[in-house]
Amino acid sequence: MSDDAVDRAQRALEEGISRDFGTAMSYGAYLDLDTLLSAQHPRSEPPQHDELLFIVQHQVSELWLKLLLHELRSARTLLAADELAPALKRLARVKHVQRQLVEMWDVLATLTPSEYAQIRPFLATSSGFQSDQYRAVEFLLGNKNADMLRVFEHDARASALLEELLAEPTLYDEFLRLLARRGYAVPEAVLHRDVRAPYRLDPDLVAVVAEVYAAPDEHWGVYETCEELVDIEDLFQQWRFRHLQVVTRTIGHKVGTGGSSGVDFLRRALDLTFFPELYEVRTQVG
Repeated sequence: MSDDAVDRAQRALEEGISRDFGTAMSYGAYLDLDTLLSAQHPRSEPPQHDELLFIVQHQVSELWLKLLLHELRSARTLLAADELAPALKRLARVKHVQRQLVEMWDVLATLTPSEYAQIRPFLATSSGFQSDQYRAVEFLLGNKNADMLRVFEHDARASALLEELLAEPTLYDEFLRLLARRGYAVPEAVLHRDVRAPYRLDPDLVAVVAEVYAAPDEHWGVYETCEELVDIEDLFQQWRFRHLQVVTRTIGHKVGTGGSSGVDFLRRALDLTFFPELYEVRTQVG
């Protein structure tokens, strides 16, 4: 083989590339990969090939949920400070993360009923329903439910997180407060609602939103934010629906490992909404 052919067959290590990581920061050290890659502990006996898929899928989901919480809390803080433009940047990133979460269901859907049956007994009573980060995202978006805290009484960290978010305004609360500060006629009942309760539709607020949609160019930043929030809810519903589909094709109508009714319980979540006025206004546009 000629020298020219060898050059084309491999890429030489450039002289300037770091090689000595005795004291320098390496990729693995920065990401703490020893910890991350040793966090998978399959429990099936005898070992089942597909259990690693199930574990990795859910661990990656939790990492994305961690980022979602980070971005949503930042967006909420920015809205409270009347910084709409950077808040919209956060929400744009939220949507990209949500798409990753939605598409991940396609990977888990490769697990057939017979394959899942081999690992399901080893889950015992663990269930995705017990994800405190997922519940935290729901709290931030407006689906508050104080009764959910009972599921996390065993976990001080999770309980503290959810108690904190239960008592704080939601992302939508802060958006509506921003609107009020900008002169929009947001109802007092909305501005002073009990933030520990789930958000409920206010017909008077629908009229306010209708004014925005009637003249988008005059209310562009607010109009854009409304549509960003609709996108977020839409993607969240896509995630719920894909979850329902994958569970249906994998276990049918069996009771969930965590004790829920399974598919029927998941289907009822499709009726939940975070930003009801932003959907109700659709009937008044045009």
